[in-house]
Amino acid sequence: MSEGPVAKQIRAKLEAALNPQHLDVINESYMHNVPKGTESHFKVIVVAEVFEGKSLLQRHRMLNEALKEELVELVHALSIESKTPRQWEQNCNVRPSPNCLGGMAKEVAK
Repeated sequence: MSEGPVAKQIRAKLEAALNPQHLDVINESYMHNVPKGTESHFKVIVVAEVFEGKSLLQRHRMLNEALKEELVELVHALSIESKTPRQWEQNCNVRPSPNCLGGMAKEVAK
């Protein structure tokens, strides 16, 4: 499946900011109650040397800073897996994303 424009924008920003050794940008919008073709829910798997010595919170802040415009204007949800190359080498498993709980559609249906 090819990346849409938002996924490409996320990839470009993260590549420029973090110079990752491994980067997956996964559009998970299909798992949610949104129209087909929507790019609003993403998972990113980022392996970068720049994460060495950084806490999980610091790593997430780095990604949030790199994607601050997208998070305000385009992206509704962002799931982050951030690892150093050594961590990735030791364990490249990624936690599965949770199922959609319904969001706004669930509230409207009440």
